[in-house]
Amino acid sequence: MKNILIVDDEKLLRWSLSTELKELGFTVYSHEFAEEGYKIFKEKAVDICVLDIRLPDYSGIELLRKIKQAQPDTYVIMMTAFAEVETAVEALKLGAFDYLIKPFNLEKLKHLIGKIIETNELKKENTFLKQKEQKHFLQEKMLSEAPEMLKIFDLINKLANIPISTVIITGETGTGKSLIARSIHYKGIRQSKSFVEINCSAISESLLESELFGHEKGAFTNAIVQKKGLVEIADGGTLFLDEIGEMSLPLQSKLLKVIEDKVFKRVGGVKDISVDAQIIAATNKDLQKEIKDNKFREDLYFRLNVIPIHIPPLRERVEDIIILADHFIKHYNFIFKKSVLSLSAEAGDMMKNYLWPGNVRELKNVIERTILLENCEIIMPEHLHLKAGGDRLKKDSCETAEKVVAASRLPEFDISVDKKGIDLDLLMTAVEKKIIRTALEMSNNNQSQTAKLLNLNRDTLRYKMKKLEILPPHNPQDEAAGEEITAD
Repeated sequence: MKNILIVDDEKLLRWSLSTELKELGFTVYSHEFAEEGYKIFKEKAVDICVLDIRLPDYSGIELLRKIKQAQPDTYVIMMTAFAEVETAVEALKLGAFDYLIKPFNLEKLKHLIGKIIETNELKKENTFLKQKEQKHFLQEKMLSEAPEMLKIFDLINKLANIPISTVIITGETGTGKSLIARSIHYKGIRQSKSFVEINCSAISESLLESELFGHEKGAFTNAIVQKKGLVEIADGGTLFLDEIGEMSLPLQSKLLKVIEDKVFKRVGGVKDISVDAQIIAATNKDLQKEIKDNKFREDLYFRLNVIPIHIPPLRERVEDIIILADHFIKHYNFIFKKSVLSLSAEAGDMMKNYLWPGNVRELKNVIERTILLENCEIIMPEHLHLKAGGDRLKKDSCETAEKVVAASRLPEFDISVDKKGIDLDLLMTAVEKKIIRTALEMSNNNQSQTAKLLNLNRDTLRYKMKKLEILPPHNPQDEAAGEEITAD
């Protein structure tokens, strides 16, 4: 912000201000007439205008109006006599940054110019952050190959140019509901406005009401000033209500009014305030069940359920695990100044076989911890420290065992023991032999596949087959894999 235009009919004032501002490093243009000043404004890249309200040809207010119409982002400071303060207030309504009452010292003008430069820097930073965040969320599609997620991304693209009022996002904790909400905002028609987020489970009911709707001065003990709520701040943009299932019934009623009537009252207020905000809600709860338990309003649910989006858990989209892991490796390499290359094949298999009860959030935390604490180029299984009990193979093997037992059509044994006694070893041998034969049939006599079905290694299976005298027919697949088909 280097170029300043001064329009004032006092020659001495123009000379004085120009001299001082040039010494501060500014390029200064000046003129006594409004029309000539406007020509300079259009020809030069003027950042700040300092205008007198009374000018020889037409008023500074009219010049302000023309400047703002031509370039709304231009900063304008008005100069006025004390008797013209009401006119200066009108100038503020037209977009002037501030005004100075004549006579004034140069320090006051310097102070205002300093505030303008600071405000402009904040605007640039805010614009940069918005563009960066928008770019990040527009790239989210690249982080998934799961059909269910691709359908969600397609839906977000369809919503981009549609004025929607409500969306409900469901899914387990850590699946990325907030990311989807931000993607909807930054791809939609409200992308240039605010995205305001609040977690309904993290704040007490009384405080949540004040945070959402604001309060008037004196509404309660500590309300010493008027405060705007998040609903009001989100006007024109998006309000994201995370964990809405935790919101109390009275607050649900107030939220319903905002959605239906687009008005609300601050806490302690009597005046209706109009608002136009897109409401995106998210929950990990079953809202249908909450409705049956009288914990969630059915009418609010139907108003939110205009655009429903369900995010599947990570364990149901295994194809995304390595994609996300690679993404987080690059991210935390940059954050922690590390140079980890990739996951090893074994670590990748371990991650794909893990059930991820904490979903994407857990995966992100695992990679962050690994990058931070381990000094390695390749991440090995022992570096991951995955929690016990989340093994997909164990879960799958239990389900497979149930299928094998069902397929083997074993009789239901009486668990009582006859007075004459039973031969437990003989009984268990018969059961084991029957199950192995059934598993062999299910795998087309492929011993490797049979071993997987029974959660055994191949050598153990071959030992049991030899012991139980089970000789499967010749299988070319096993032979190609270098297996001996016979029991010995």
